Order: sequence, then structure tokens, then C-alpha cells
Amino acid sequence: MTHNHHHHHHHIPQPPTGGQGDFRQVAIISFSILLNLLFVGVEAVVGLVENSLSLLSDAGHNLSDVFSLVLVLVAFKLSKVHANGRFTYGYRKSTVLISLLNAIILLVAVGAIVIESIHKFYAPAVVNGEAVTWTAAVGILINGLTALLLMRGQKTDINVRGAFLHMAADTLVSVGVVVSGIIITLTGWNTIDPIVSLLIAAIILFSTWGLLSASLRLSMDGMPEGIDIEDIGERMRKHAGVVDVHHIHVWAISTTENALTAHIVVDDLTKMEQTKQLLKKELNSLGIGHSTLEFETTECRCVCEECQ
Repeated sequence: MTHNHHHHHHHIPQPPTGGQGDFRQVAIISFSILLNLLFVGVEAVVGLVENSLSLLSDAGHNLSDVFSLVLVLVAFKLSKVHANGRFTYGYRKSTVLISLLNAIILLVAVGAIVIESIHKFYAPAVVNGEAVTWTAAVGILINGLTALLLMRGQKTDINVRGAFLHMAADTLVSVGVVVSGIIITLTGWNTIDPIVSLLIAAIILFSTWGLLSASLRLSMDGMPEGIDIEDIGERMRKHAGVVDVHHIHVWAISTTENALTAHIVVDDLTKMEQTKQLLKKELNSLGIGHSTLEFETTECRCVCEECQ
């Protein structure tokens, strides 16, 4: 008995690079980098002059955020590199590796802040609460504005989402530093400075954990966030002419693009092309733009099961 396997591979056309959306994304990230780099310099200088660990730790974290934004920009550029003989998907997977690197860098920053905070408990220093308060207040504006600029892009890209979450967390951190500055000014209780630093570390760790787990999952070709393989199978089986769907595999090509392979059992190969187009439209609506579908007849399916 003949096995009628038909392999059909089709890619949803990718949008051309250099469009208005691309330019807007690059412009927002570039502006955010310059804005935050300027603030890091101001915050670090005031922190050194006024001997504030909370300001220095926040400046260090903001510097890591600047580096994260630079990596997001690099990832965005690499994702536009065309495929070649050695990298058939281009450099899109590098966007996943960059999100993982960002998460690791932030974890290192958390460790450094915790170590310095513990040291500060044993050797507390006098802090100018008023200077700390005003500097951190500026941080609320800078971090809040950056988070607002990144809000739109974070819905579709884990790298941008990571940067957005960090900036949103930094806004809350700056609020905490303002509170510590006010307390020091009113009470002279300098121990609040390392306490706030530990709170900063906890916030960073909390905001980074989701990015780390998602990056690890995608780097191991795990199921992309928001994709339900059972739901995909059920939706595909509901199409007319589709008898069964099996051997479904889904993975991330990049932080914004997903791929799928599946075996489709149909009752009539003459309608295969029409069925293929309908299935690909369905998959595209579910966030899967690259799909490879192998079609089989019900007759072939029965023979394959007998051979197992």
C-alpha cells in the first residue's frame, strides 16, 4: 500500500526592514538609552558626594538597565539580518539569548547590592537625606517616562517587555528612595538607607524572575508564552476535511516569532491546498507565522499505526 505523504512548507511573508514601525522602535530605544545614561551619571555623582548607598545602588541598577536597552537595540538589529546558508533563520534566535543575558546581568546586580547593603549595616554612614530625596525624585520622572515609551512595544517582544518591567520597577524603587531620604531628613536614621537598598534588590529580583524563566524556556525551545498546544490541536481538527492532527511541535524562532510543525490527516487530498491555506490562516491568528505541515491520507494513517 502506498504512503501518500505530502510536505508543504510555507512562510508568512515578513515585513520589510526599515519601515515606519522599525524606525519608531529604534528611535524610542535610542532616546531611552541617552536619557537614562545622563541620569545615571547625575545619580552616581550625587551618591558619591553624599555617601548614599541607596543612590549608588540605584545608579548601578540604572546603568545595567542602560546596558539592557543597548542589548535590546542590538537584538532588534540582529532580528532583521537575512537568512543565509549557515543560519537559515538568520540571527533571530540571538534575541532569546540576549533576553537571557539581560536576566543574568540583573541577578548579578542584585547580588552586588545585597553584599553592599549588609556591609552598610555594620558600618553605617551619614547621608544627606535632602540630596537623596531630590535626586530620586528626578529618577521617578526619568524612569516613568522611559517605561511609558516602552509600554507599547512590550506587548509583542519579551526583550522590550523586560526593559519595560525594569523601568517600571525602577520608578517604584525611586519612590522608595525618596521615602528613605525624607525619613533621614526628619529623623537622622541612616540605617534606612541599606534597608531601602535591600528592598530595591528584592524588587529587581521579583521583576527579573519572569524574564529569566521565560528566556530559559525559549532558549531550550520550550513552549512560547501565550501558546496552548492543546488548543492549537483542537482548533486545527475542527476544520472541514481534517480527520486528525498529531506530532505537533511549537518553538520560538525569536522573541517575537514562533514556528510549528505538524502532521495533518485529511480525508481528501484533492482539497489539501485549500485546507492548508485555512490552517495557516488559523495558526497565524494564534501567533504562529512559520508553519510546516505534512499532509497524510486516512489510509496512510491506518497503515502507519499498524506498523508501530
